[in-house]
Amino acid sequence: MTFDDIRDRASSERDISAACDRLVSGAAVMDLQGGMVRAEASDYHKFRLDVDELPGSCTVYKVPGPGKTTGLFTLTVRVSNISKPLHWIGDDNDLEPFRDSLGSQKSDVTAIAERRPEPRPMGDGTLGRYGNWYTTIRAECGPGSRATAPKLLNVTASADYDDVFAADRERLAHIAHSATEALTDRIGCQSQLPALPDHQLPSVPSGLRPAQATDGSCRWFARHIQEQGQGRLPDRALATPALDASPTESCLLAVSPDQVGRIDDGLPDDEHDSARSALTHSPWWLRTAFYFDAEAHTVGYVALGEDKIITAGTAGHESGAWWASSICDGKPALHTLSSSYTYDNVLGPQTLSALFRAYVDDITKRRGCTHVTYPETKDFRAP
Repeated sequence: MTFDDIRDRASSERDISAACDRLVSGAAVMDLQGGMVRAEASDYHKFRLDVDELPGSCTVYKVPGPGKTTGLFTLTVRVSNISKPLHWIGDDNDLEPFRDSLGSQKSDVTAIAERRPEPRPMGDGTLGRYGNWYTTIRAECGPGSRATAPKLLNVTASADYDDVFAADRERLAHIAHSATEALTDRIGCQSQLPALPDHQLPSVPSGLRPAQATDGSCRWFARHIQEQGQGRLPDRALATPALDASPTESCLLAVSPDQVGRIDDGLPDDEHDSARSALTHSPWWLRTAFYFDAEAHTVGYVALGEDKIITAGTAGHESGAWWASSICDGKPALHTLSSSYTYDNVLGPQTLSALFRAYVDDITKRRGCTHVTYPETKDFRAP
């Protein structure tokens, strides 16, 4: 049995490496979730990675017994291009942060952002970001890169099982980092990756805090409601560290059930259905996000079923997405606001315009940005 286990593990390691086009160590993947003897990669073409045909991904399953498989690991490579953005904003349902995996109703729907918790920067943020079950390493392809190399790569190693502990977060970070190094070398992408942090990656919080006491990337909002009043604005926030070197930064804001009730008291009779749905399947939330340099050229939204990429240097509003532009340290930046479906009608154009301007004013001042271009006030009309 010992011989069979050794043979099966070696075979599994080779299968994993082949499925991920030799970007990952099969042994490293097999060490996830406490280590295992048998695993297998997906046979489907779309779940096997080919470096010559990016973007792509590979998926690996744990084999706990004959005829049984459970999710283990996925490596995903995404690249910037002119038709498919890396970052999405707006009111698309796929951006909903609060629905749980079973889609069940909850009594306090915005207490925890379990579907899309805000990612944390790794180190100063230039290397990438991570969540409790994944690590994304970013690589910019600079001067000297092959003509076919993309401007920006995102390589994500994710665990496909529950209860991912600190040791596995470390493994995922190392897998993603080494895969990115191998990938940039093979596709001729000239990029100097920072080293991984030498400290353990702490867990990423998913519980929202009272907005009045928020800090980090949401501190501007706490000041805004202190100065302008709560009104119909969110009373919960989930912040990330505000690091000046990080090329991305986000802040999630949401409306608690109690605040929904207070807002509902002041709504016209024909809008009460919106408040009732906000307590179950269509919660009210906002997200601000900042994208700098290469990241600013790969931000988009969906309008009438069509993917739209935002041009850096512009400003506007469509499909629950608002954006403004600036120049930070001589490079382009985008400042964005996403609003959940129906909530922008509840807030109204004047409140949204003032809120978005407060956010953009704060982050451009903090980062020393100039040439700020705002959407015109008319762009904040209710749809």
